[in-house]
Formats: sequence, C-alpha cells, structure tokens
Amino acid sequence: MPQLPLLLSTLLLMCAQASQAQDGTIRPLAPPTEPPSIVLGTGGVEQQPAPESWFHQWGQPMVRNVSTATLTPFLPAPGKANGAAVLVAPGGGYRWLAINHEGWQVAQALADQGIAAFVLKYRLQPTPASLDGFKQSMDRMFAAVGTSDANPRALVPNLDNQLADAEAAYALILSRAKDWGVDPQRLGMVGFSAGAGLTLHSTLNSKTMKLAFIGPIYGGMGPVAVPKNAPPMFNVIATDDFLFRGQTGIVKSWFDAGRPVEFHLFQNGGHGFGLGYPGYTSNGWFPLFTRWLDVNGFLKPAGAK
Repeated sequence: MPQLPLLLSTLLLMCAQASQAQDGTIRPLAPPTEPPSIVLGTGGVEQQPAPESWFHQWGQPMVRNVSTATLTPFLPAPGKANGAAVLVAPGGGYRWLAINHEGWQVAQALADQGIAAFVLKYRLQPTPASLDGFKQSMDRMFAAVGTSDANPRALVPNLDNQLADAEAAYALILSRAKDWGVDPQRLGMVGFSAGAGLTLHSTLNSKTMKLAFIGPIYGGMGPVAVPKNAPPMFNVIATDDFLFRGQTGIVKSWFDAGRPVEFHLFQNGGHGFGLGYPGYTSNGWFPLFTRWLDVNGFLKPAGAK
C-alpha cells in the first residue's frame, strides 16, 4: 500500500515541474519515485527499441515504452474499507500512460472512499527512443484519429499483451483478496481513453475476468456486441471530446442487451480530464460514479442492509 507522504512528495515534485509546462509542450522528465508496485510477470514487448522513459506534458508525468507490467495497490485506511475494488487502467493511445492523473490520483480518490484500487501499468506499443521521434509519431497518430472518416477503433493495435496484463492483475487481486480486504464479487474495472478501450476489450474478450462492473471514461462510443452476462456499465464523455462525434452506440448496445447502463454526457471537458479540472462540467463525474456504485449495491456486501 502506497504511503501518503510518499505520494504527496511525488505529487509536489510533479506540481513544481508542471508550472514550467502547462502549454502541451513535451519535455523530458527524469523517472519519478513511483508508489510501490508488484511485477506481474507477463513478459516483455517484442521489437522494443528503447527502455522505459518519462516525459512531461500538460503539467503531468507520462511514461512510455513500458515493457514490464506492474500493479500498484492503493488500499483504504484501516477500518474504512468496504470490500469493493477497482482495477484502474490509465490511457495514452496504447503508446504512453497518463499514469498520474488517470491512475494514481484516481486510485487514491477511490481509496479515500473505502474502495481498494489497483493501478495497472500495462505494456505499451514501442515508440521511438528519441523524444523528437516520439513527438512525430504522436502527431501522426492524432492526425489519423482527427480525420472525419477515421474509425478510432480501426487505429487500435493488437491488444494481446494488454489483455494478458489485465488478466494477470485481476488474478493477482483475487489471489490476495483476503489480505487486501477485497470482495471478489465486487471487483470492477475503470479505464480512461485507451484504458477505457482496454476495459471494454477485457469485458468482451477475456475468458478469465468476471468483472462486477465497468466504467469506460471518455472511450470510444461506437456500438459493440454485448454478451448477455455483461456487467453494469457507467459511461462518461464530454461533447467536445474528439472521440464523441455525436455517437452513443455503446450505450445503446448495452441498453438493447438489457444490461444496466448509466451514461453522462457532459457539456465540456475535452479529452483526458481525469478526475476533472475546475471550470468544466465534467469535473463532477467522480461523485456520480461513487453514488452509482452505492445505489447498485457495490459498496456493501451481498445481503447487507
């Protein structure tokens, strides 16, 4: 379990660095002190040209060329745990991870609510070793996604590695459920952007993960084939997100399959807002999510009144 002083010192360092880079410029970043994590042992990445490295953008630390998957537990304070648990998958186009504001910060917020949270640092697609080469590859990716006739899902790479990482994380949580105070029947998954895609991919394709609920946050909105036993879904996106495009197909797919679904379309917030930024309507999604968990009974054990 990460200790709060360590997290605070890490975040203070990040904030100091953030003051120098709030304009979207990509800058090199020395590897920060990460919260204690567990190596998942799922293997490496083929044809990986460079070691894991970090960069700084929009005031946030990002990591790329991840070749070793890990799981970072954020456990509630003693006496506060309610037994619910969430596997958290940050986003980054499967080429980098917004590990802080879509991972560590979200997990800490969940732990503060008595929910055990586990950040999945999953393996990524290889990117150029140089920062300039990485910038160029990012520009090409966003240009492809931004074309009016592009299907964002068509740009998603093979997710075998990422699915294996998610399955290993899920299995590890189950194996240590008693130690970590987790009710296996109330273990869900929340993901952001590409992490939302991995959450959905895990839901629809894994033969070992039996998620109690899912929360794709600003992920792809196209229709999907929904199995009859699909978990309840909490879905969030903003109208000014480039992935929205007026689509609500995934919501309709869940509805047509007769599965529980809650959908929040916010007026603004753009893409990648994490827990939210002041001044945007999307800033209020997290309390809605925890209320949804509560109303649906995920914050109390089965049979509890």
